[in-house]
Amino acid sequence: MEKISVFLDDYRKAPDGHVLVETIDECIHLLQTFEIDHLSLDHDLVSKSRNGLMLVHIMVQKQLFANRITVHSANSTGGKAMYHYLKQAQQDFEMPTDIKVILRPLPLSFIPPNQLQKQ
Repeated sequence: MEKISVFLDDYRKAPDGHVLVETIDECIHLLQTFEIDHLSLDHDLVSKSRNGLMLVHIMVQKQLFANRITVHSANSTGGKAMYHYLKQAQQDFEMPTDIKVILRPLPLSFIPPNQLQKQ
């Protein structure tokens, strides 16, 4: 199975080497279809109810994971809720404990490295 990296965000551009998805449905499809090396997640999306927190609940329920998961949301409450949910799933053995889960908020004005070189 091909390995890819995925960046879920409806506002920022994806960093170099990442596939950009804007909805949790697109993200779920890729999680079901590819082996995901790195998954970077935002909380706030166009749909207020189908957000990043809903996605991590679905990921744990359906056992859809990446080798490494970063929560990059600038929404401190939503991002922390996603991070803590994933860490709790690891503690409860509902998610493999060897998956690295990182909380690293990005500002909304984040410009990915590949875009910096083009300016």
